[in-house]
Amino acid sequence: MRLSPSQNGDTNSGHPKVIVERLNAAFRTGKTRSYDFRKAQLTQLLRFFDENTDTLCEALWKDLHKPRQEAILTEIEIVKNEIRKCLHDLKKWMGPHPVEKSISTLMDNPYILYEPYGTVLIIGAWNYPVNLLLSPMVGAIAAGNCVLLKPSEVSENTERTIEQLLPRYLDKDCFEVVCAGPEDTGRILKEKFDYIFYTGSTMVGKIVYEAAAKHLTPVTLELGGKSPVFVDSTADMYLTAKRIMWGKNLNAGQTCIAPDYVLCTPAVQGKLVDAMKKASKDLLADPKQAPDFCRIVSTRQFDRLKGLLEQQNVAFGGDVDTTSRYISPTVLRDVDPESPVMKQEIFGPILPIVPVKDIDSAINFVNSGEKPLALYVFTNDNNVSDKILRQTTSGGACINDVIMHCAVDALPFGGVGSSGIGSYHGFSSFETFSHKRSVLQKKLGWDFLLASRYPPYSNSKINTTTALLKYRPALPKWLGTAIVFGAGALSGYVLRLLTNPQQLPREVREVVYGDVPMHDGM
Repeated sequence: MRLSPSQNGDTNSGHPKVIVERLNAAFRTGKTRSYDFRKAQLTQLLRFFDENTDTLCEALWKDLHKPRQEAILTEIEIVKNEIRKCLHDLKKWMGPHPVEKSISTLMDNPYILYEPYGTVLIIGAWNYPVNLLLSPMVGAIAAGNCVLLKPSEVSENTERTIEQLLPRYLDKDCFEVVCAGPEDTGRILKEKFDYIFYTGSTMVGKIVYEAAAKHLTPVTLELGGKSPVFVDSTADMYLTAKRIMWGKNLNAGQTCIAPDYVLCTPAVQGKLVDAMKKASKDLLADPKQAPDFCRIVSTRQFDRLKGLLEQQNVAFGGDVDTTSRYISPTVLRDVDPESPVMKQEIFGPILPIVPVKDIDSAINFVNSGEKPLALYVFTNDNNVSDKILRQTTSGGACINDVIMHCAVDALPFGGVGSSGIGSYHGFSSFETFSHKRSVLQKKLGWDFLLASRYPPYSNSKINTTTALLKYRPALPKWLGTAIVFGAGALSGYVLRLLTNPQQLPREVREVVYGDVPMHDGM
């Protein structure tokens, strides 16, 4: 759907307010909450991919010159695997999640219920316009939400394809695709959503965060930053170079977790540059003519990247073609940390190498900047990788490879600080789009066990309550069961005696009941 022109009224069906109200009304019916509905929508989303793979690949080629293999693996199959994971585990995720019991809750049932927020807004990014839009949507559907989906207008062919095809597969009352540029996106953000999920630049992320704050709307912000690579002398230079160059040139470097710059000693730099040059040639003998290398998405981004090459020491690469928005895989050596290429996220096939004295200098360099979305270490010395992990912070990390941690659905993917808020993938996606509702279910009986909480208060009641509430390591399940069983048996025995006084000794009866007739033959 295209938004209606900006107007004072809100009666047009394409007005953001009307769209959000329509989704809110659908959510209030409870339609999205059932397991069967969620399963059906996820199955339909899987069918969307199965039936439109060629169309999506064609759109991605037009937008980014994205090779079919990259399109299928990084845009389509990765989302299909998210769907498969959800379909396999959804019933378990939707059920109650018990938490450990304490002595005071042995007779109770404390658990967490994951319930949907309501109507969520998902804003996708242009660099992976399918993956970064529909992967979060998998989690939103699985969690039982209604969704307003906003594809990136920069990848216009993919945007148009999703707008035209996706609504044919999903429930039209609960899921809406809206196409909007920056101005219209601002109009959308003025509406009150129950959750907002945004992927893109840190600058726009701040605008989204500010808009959400006006309604106290929770957010996930998947941003970016300068993801560093540290290479030490023990690493296999060719394999290291091959993996770095693959990760850097994937999608022509237009990847939020692409290696942004390399830190190494001057001695390592020479060996690494030689290895990178060979690896780059082995991977792409002629990248300009090869169908396996993307192009820069827009003239604006191309001009920005071209400017970053000025006055740099180019080790190899550096070729540009304005007409096709082509920039060759490029490595810069002996880069000044104060140069423009080190002051912004590169987001292109340009890789600076900054020489450092040692590992401590590398750690200080990383810590002097904003917290990155990803951090990479290449070494055969576990002490080196352990030290860097201990003394730095990043959204995610990968040892002796790049990017691949993102493909592990059991690992939450997200940033920290300026590189993002929140995470997703696998169960984390379901969790992100769900409110954790804490529930304590108590039995109506057994109130004598809670006697110490009621007035009149006393020191003995304080001591009893404190002992019950004091934190202790979780009891073994068998011990908890035994205590409950024992308490139940003892309580039952006492109750039986109290309701059958004849079974009590005479002396006890006289104390408890006073002078009562004896019927026990004594």
